[in-house]
Amino acid sequence: MLAAPCYIFSDAHLGAGAARDDRALAAFLRHLRGRAGSLLINGDLFDFWFEWRHVMPRGHVRVLGALAELRDAGLPVHMLGGNHDCWGGEILAGDVGIDFRLGALDTAVGGWRAHVEHGDGLRLVEDRAYRRLRSVLRNRLAIGAFRWLHPDWASRLATGSSDASRIHRARDGGAGLRAIAHERLAADARLELVVFGHSHVPTLDRAPGGGVYANPGAWLDSRRYLVVTPERIEMRQWQAPSADHTPDDSTEGELLDSLDRLTEKALPLP
Repeated sequence: MLAAPCYIFSDAHLGAGAARDDRALAAFLRHLRGRAGSLLINGDLFDFWFEWRHVMPRGHVRVLGALAELRDAGLPVHMLGGNHDCWGGEILAGDVGIDFRLGALDTAVGGWRAHVEHGDGLRLVEDRAYRRLRSVLRNRLAIGAFRWLHPDWASRLATGSSDASRIHRARDGGAGLRAIAHERLAADARLELVVFGHSHVPTLDRAPGGGVYANPGAWLDSRRYLVVTPERIEMRQWQAPSADHTPDDSTEGELLDSLDRLTEKALPLP
């Protein structure tokens, strides 16, 4: 169960942009201390992430430090691996303290009965070739073989092959994942919320039966995120505080859209 208010973002692709992207995300994470009840990172936090026995990708010290500080402060931080960072392991879980996992998450999110998934490989026809590739990339033998490559060579190979899925929105404008979300909401009357990432298409949409499909889009593109409380779901855009403000007195990001809960009774929180 992810306590309210639950903050959700995805597709930051750290390492693909400028150093200021890491600084902006670190500032956002520091902003959550004392405000958030939980944090969910829905895949592709990194443009490439792989953990060798004594080495990890360079350049993410600020963000990893900010996440560790949130965990030290007692904030639950959950992360679903995406198609760019599905090889998380001991560093993220043990050293930083993140609850890292692959696959879907079915739990209460901010008081809503929710299904959360990064979204890669879900479209039946369009993602068929990718699903075959994914089965190879996540194979234990393939991961072991990749680990034998020198980290500099391996990182250059991985980042060089990720451009297409990193910088482009889904060609269908997010319609494929939206349709899948609506199907899942219709198939389970108890389900109230489906959250995907991956498409880079920000969406806050009420399905015909009253459930909600939410996708924060790509933090890399627009620094958008979701805030989920028992009463409503908000889509917001982070704006770093000005130089004369400290992180403690910075305000919440700009409200872009919101949907109120239709049901009168929210899930009980612990």
